[in-house]
Amino acid sequence: MASLPKEPPEDAKKQSFWMPGNYGRTVHRTDQCYQACNDIMACFLERAKVEKQYSQQLNQWSSKWKSIVDSRPLYGSLMRAWQCFFTSTERLAALHSSISQSLVSEDGDRMKTWRKETFPKKMFCGFRESHDNETSFSRAQKPWAKKLKKLEKTRAVYHKVCQKEQTAIDKERQASENSEMVPEKQQKITAAREKASEEKEKVRERYEKLLEETTSYTPRYMEEMEAIFDQSQEEERKRISFLKQAFLSIHRHLDITNNDSVKAVYSELHHTLMSISEQDDLRWWKNNHGPGMPTDWPRIEEWVPPVKKMKRKKRERKGQEIRSVMIGGVKVRALYDYIGEEGDELSFKAGEVFLKVEEEDDQGWCRGVLSGGKEGFYPANYVEAVE
Repeated sequence: MASLPKEPPEDAKKQSFWMPGNYGRTVHRTDQCYQACNDIMACFLERAKVEKQYSQQLNQWSSKWKSIVDSRPLYGSLMRAWQCFFTSTERLAALHSSISQSLVSEDGDRMKTWRKETFPKKMFCGFRESHDNETSFSRAQKPWAKKLKKLEKTRAVYHKVCQKEQTAIDKERQASENSEMVPEKQQKITAAREKASEEKEKVRERYEKLLEETTSYTPRYMEEMEAIFDQSQEEERKRISFLKQAFLSIHRHLDITNNDSVKAVYSELHHTLMSISEQDDLRWWKNNHGPGMPTDWPRIEEWVPPVKKMKRKKRERKGQEIRSVMIGGVKVRALYDYIGEEGDELSFKAGEVFLKVEEEDDQGWCRGVLSGGKEGFYPANYVEAVE
């Protein structure tokens, strides 16, 4: 059972929880927590929009500069390093987009569900918890408040009769100092003082009795109020615990310093930057735009006879005709390089030996078989017979 403090702190303005009606702050705490919950949800939904907008801006920046970079004269490892900034940015954009989605779909939805379950409303009475606390506190405080009201009323009367007695004492002292005052008047003043003293004692007795009653009831009053207060504290503890976990969840989503994917992005970017090689880039430029480029230096170029194009329709008809194949074929040697332009044409290098299996046609083409077994047409003036 709760006990009275021996030396309660001064509370001139009567702001203490124990004073009548001051439990209202605890009752209204539920409403305030509900409002705080709404503010937290609005706050981090707005943060989700910021994350989404940032993600979009990162993608827009990357798209803009990727197209610009592609037209710039950088090359080699330096170009790859520059381009790596854009791939890294796109991955970061995806990360911030996922943060936005988590804040809305995970944290936001959890808060909505919790708010609905934690703050049930009672018809026409606001929140059920607030109504129940108000009813319980009021019921527990009512008897003590009545006693306190009587006590304060009696205290006011007591202070008034004390003042009245003091006034009578002052008059009696003045009368005793006045030698000209008649004895009868002095006796009346003394009688008035005695009457005032008697009245003060009676009122004091009543005041002390009421104080005793109030004091004896106070432990019970404190016990009942503390029990209700403890219930309210337990509900508030649950709310604080939930909001703590909600904040930690939000922190987990927002804290990208320990995110493995972010570490990987910047690690890969750093690796690419460190891979920039002056020697490799200079070598690439030399081989593609400098002295290292392949060059056809001036030299004697042998005359290569022109190839008369075989008409496609005639070639198809020729392929359908019954051909007179040369038994065993005739060995020929290529005089020049030739690359077949059609699927049914042979390709060969100068000096290569293969078999001619059909004589030259009216378009200047023969049919032959390469050493690998492929059969096809070739220009007759590109070979010579092997003796």
